[in-house]
Amino acid sequence: MELREELLYSKSHEWVKEEGDEAIIGLTDYAQSELGDLVFVNLPEEGDEISMGESFADVESVKAVSDVYAPLSGTVCGVNEELLDAPEKINEAPYEAWFVRVKDITEKEELLSAGEYQAFVESGNE
Repeated sequence: MELREELLYSKSHEWVKEEGDEAIIGLTDYAQSELGDLVFVNLPEEGDEISMGESFADVESVKAVSDVYAPLSGTVCGVNEELLDAPEKINEAPYEAWFVRVKDITEKEELLSAGEYQAFVESGNE
């Protein structure tokens, strides 16, 4: 399981990279490996509001469809449309294959450091 020290992590297996007053959200390496080969992704549109703890996207693997949950609330200001045509990029490079950029952040859950997230996963609290 690859982790990056500069990122923050949610207990629902999303990563967050804060850049100024915006945040970039993606799916962790652990999540993509558990899901298997991803074949489809459904993303929100720019201007959509996302709410902390609620599903804002979904991914479909050969196994099942899984929701992607918002680790914060705000307005989508960028969507990685490359994933719509190439969802396998999430499997190949989960920390480059971001889903959305979010601005006007109003709340965010207690995010975990890389070490805290690793301990959470290893404890089996998936």
